[in-house]
Amino acid sequence: MIFGRSERGKPPVEPVTLKILVAGGFGVGKTTLVGAVSEIRPLRTEELLTEAGRPVDDTSGVEAKSTTTVAMDFGRITLREDLVLYLFGTPGQERFWFMWDELSEGALGAVVLADTRRLEDCFAAVDYFERRSIPFVVGVNCFEGSARYPEDAVRGALDLDDDVPLVLCDARDRESVKEVLVGVVQHAMTQAARRRSAVTT
Repeated sequence: MIFGRSERGKPPVEPVTLKILVAGGFGVGKTTLVGAVSEIRPLRTEELLTEAGRPVDDTSGVEAKSTTTVAMDFGRITLREDLVLYLFGTPGQERFWFMWDELSEGALGAVVLADTRRLEDCFAAVDYFERRSIPFVVGVNCFEGSARYPEDAVRGALDLDDDVPLVLCDARDRESVKEVLVGVVQHAMTQAARRRSAVTT
């Protein structure tokens, strides 16, 4: 690139940017998911867990966790020269939920990560996106040693609408995460088409 123009003489392409949120409970794997798929070194705002936070940071089931996100995680994926996907991982603890409104501004959709050992931890995220009509996919993060449950059982426990996609994933695996993100984009496109159809009929 030379003086704002490509070497071939073509003007630089201004990419379209899409924004996807990654939400869920404390210790569910949001930071890991963003890091697994980001093409850049992810921006992380992690701090060590402290004794002062012990009463509010429930580490049951994730006893080995020593850090927590206090603002957000940020990653980027270039899908094409003219299309870039930004990932924003939201903080999981209730005391940081005030940041969600800012982070969700302009979001195409969201991934709600769920851990079957602590399924109730993602209730708040599901409720948040439902109330704001932001398309979301539930990704059940398959931790080692966690019990596997039928999709219908997980759907019932989360009280999900039938049209909300639910997928099994591994937040550590790049290909698995890519499939989840493709699912978010497809679901968001489907929801947008339904809204347009409802307006025209």
